[in-house]
Amino acid sequence: MKSWKPLAAVTILSLSAISVAHAGTTLEAIKKNGFIKCGISDGLPGFSFADEKGNYSGIDVDVCRAIAAALFGDATKLKYTPLTAKERLTALQSGEIDVLSRNTTWTSSRDSAQGLNFAGVTYYDGQGFLVNKKLGVNSAKKLDGATVCVQAGTTTELNLSDYFRASKMKFTPITYDKSDESAKSLEAGRCDVLTSDQSQLYAQRIKLAKPDEYVVLPEVISKEPLGPVVRHGDDDWFDLVKWTLYVMVNAEELGVNSKNVEEMKKSTNPDVKRLLGVEGDKGKDFGLANDWMATVIKQVGNYGEIFDRNVGKGSPLKIERGLNALWNQGGLQYAPPVR
Repeated sequence: MKSWKPLAAVTILSLSAISVAHAGTTLEAIKKNGFIKCGISDGLPGFSFADEKGNYSGIDVDVCRAIAAALFGDATKLKYTPLTAKERLTALQSGEIDVLSRNTTWTSSRDSAQGLNFAGVTYYDGQGFLVNKKLGVNSAKKLDGATVCVQAGTTTELNLSDYFRASKMKFTPITYDKSDESAKSLEAGRCDVLTSDQSQLYAQRIKLAKPDEYVVLPEVISKEPLGPVVRHGDDDWFDLVKWTLYVMVNAEELGVNSKNVEEMKKSTNPDVKRLLGVEGDKGKDFGLANDWMATVIKQVGNYGEIFDRNVGKGSPLKIERGLNALWNQGGLQYAPPVR
């Protein structure tokens, strides 16, 4: 009689061995390089955009800056790689970049079959439509027969098809690799409407020659939670990226910002003390200095600060916080506690 071996136990051991073999490789490589390879968009105001001197700014850029501040104590230890929507996931999967921070939607297939881990949500978005006011349309329900510009390699294409089919309308898609190309096509009259995440529509509108002639229609046809992405198998790196984001959200909730962080170290609030490394050993948990969270806040800011200066009231986009307000202010931004 053959001896019986528990198959499940063997499988678990194999998976564990695989995890151990891959764990930490990205983080080790980053430390050796001395900088983080950050994948960003190919030019989207408010999220990742280069000025005439080649200096990058935006929410997605600030997320990378915050991770660099956490790991190296220096928010400038970065190498940016601008990527199109088609290129972005392959660049991450292949190891060309360490983290993708490029207005990328968190979906089930990306989070599983494509071997990626989303580290949280930096911006809760939804797909919409931008039209020239001359079209005389005030609702997406009136777009039957429209020619629609859409960026290739995005969830936007499928959402567009689903929406028109469900609404029993017809449309003609025109696809482009770059968001700027699709916006220019709308401006030139080659399509009736441009569809993308609403944040991207606002960003593209301010780049048009006559932005006031265009309007974002009221309908939001999808859920688009956007956030930073890393590869499967590097848990230490994954933990650092997601907790950097959580630190910025917690800081806003606790009233800690880049200007008052040093003064707040005198706070008697235990949550603030742990956040700023005054109490406990939360740096040890991540293999970092105990004040790494304070460094992130001081060099980059809390979540509210990066939102306001890049896309909110302190920016040309003037986007309302909406769903991106803190959970205790009517929004969805919520972070696990530091404890």
